[in-house]
Amino acid sequence: MTTSTKLIHSRRFLPLFVTQLLNAFNDNLFKNAMVLYVVYSIYNSEAAEARFSAIASALFILPFFLLSALAGQLADMRDKAKIIRIIKACEIGIMAVGGGGLVLAWMHIEVNALAIPLMLAALLAMGVHSTFFGPIKYAILPQHLEKDEVLAGTGLVEAGTYIAILAGTILAGWIPVEWAAAAVVITALVGYATSLSVPPAPPEHEPDPLDFHIVRASIRLVANSMHHSRVFLAIMAISFFWTIGAVLFIQFPPLAKNVLYASKEVASLFLVIFSIGIAIGSMSINALLKGRVSARFAPASVLVMACFVVAFHVVCKLWVSVPNEALMDVPTFITQPLAVPLLISLLGIAVAGGMFVVPLYAFLTTIVEKSETARTIAANNIVNSGAMVVGAVIAVGLTALDVAVVDQLLLGAAMCLVSAWLGWLLYKAEKEHSEIEHHVFD
Repeated sequence: MTTSTKLIHSRRFLPLFVTQLLNAFNDNLFKNAMVLYVVYSIYNSEAAEARFSAIASALFILPFFLLSALAGQLADMRDKAKIIRIIKACEIGIMAVGGGGLVLAWMHIEVNALAIPLMLAALLAMGVHSTFFGPIKYAILPQHLEKDEVLAGTGLVEAGTYIAILAGTILAGWIPVEWAAAAVVITALVGYATSLSVPPAPPEHEPDPLDFHIVRASIRLVANSMHHSRVFLAIMAISFFWTIGAVLFIQFPPLAKNVLYASKEVASLFLVIFSIGIAIGSMSINALLKGRVSARFAPASVLVMACFVVAFHVVCKLWVSVPNEALMDVPTFITQPLAVPLLISLLGIAVAGGMFVVPLYAFLTTIVEKSETARTIAANNIVNSGAMVVGAVIAVGLTALDVAVVDQLLLGAAMCLVSAWLGWLLYKAEKEHSEIEHHVFD
């Protein structure tokens, strides 16, 4: 029986895995149901739609900037399982508010005055919820799992998260908004029920006082984490990866519509393939490394990712456009001569990306003291959030400079080279550390 299979059947892991899976699913079901309904059924202005999407994105990511330091402190200084249960209990109330907003919008009752503010308030609260849950789902793994199980556990969490994101995103586009309102509340209730089975995870040392000065705490948290060379390199490599991810995800919808002349369902197909690819890569790297946490394959993985990005760019440039016809649906798109090479290139990007990023997350939970793991993940979340904003700003800036969407793909390939360099530095630092340890014990 493989390590991953053992973990799935273990009470040390299964309740946490299901809880975090439901968390990611509910986040994306609510967020996408809200945005799709408002954009397609309420607003008829492109400017209003863009403004709403920007506000929604900003509200969800803002708590990661502001509260990750406090979330990391709390997770390292209190019982992680108890915090999970408190967070999941709060989710029930948050989703009741958000679901109420969806129902009011569906019934056309005080849409602008009440329904939309309720939905945005719930989205902000879900951002806070995810900010506090994020550090725990990785930091708790070294506490419940053996050292040779952490990489497999991290891979399962990462793969499960992407599959849950995929499921929530697809379902939001297929079911009526009133069903989505009920589904988010039911999912929150089930998530709380599964959280009750997560085993205790008390702090590894006596609790220190919490620093509630969020700016000072954030700066101190990131600075302290960056003093460790391997943590610094892992965080920077992960951040570059998410910068690339932000650029690619921003480009998918306009690229599908304006370059490939395909429908929004085709853009969703891109997301499906990307999510599946990340999941495959997450599991594959565990098999290659045989459970050992190492950046050995990180440089090669991200260089392969760069090659697939360039291949995706080339196929898009060779695509024969048919602008005068209706946008292609999925069956029509798949029959196009270059559709299969395009989708294979996209899958390759995602698989290589998953193989690159998963060991780096495992690094963050295994090379620091167990008492510091949640704060290390929180520092990573702060830097990653900033990197994603930078990626979005770069994409918007390039568009403003009239750089074609298809040519912006090459920016992602160039960023992969930086990530490969950081991955190589991390592996070099890893080997140096191993040699020092070997010399000491000899």
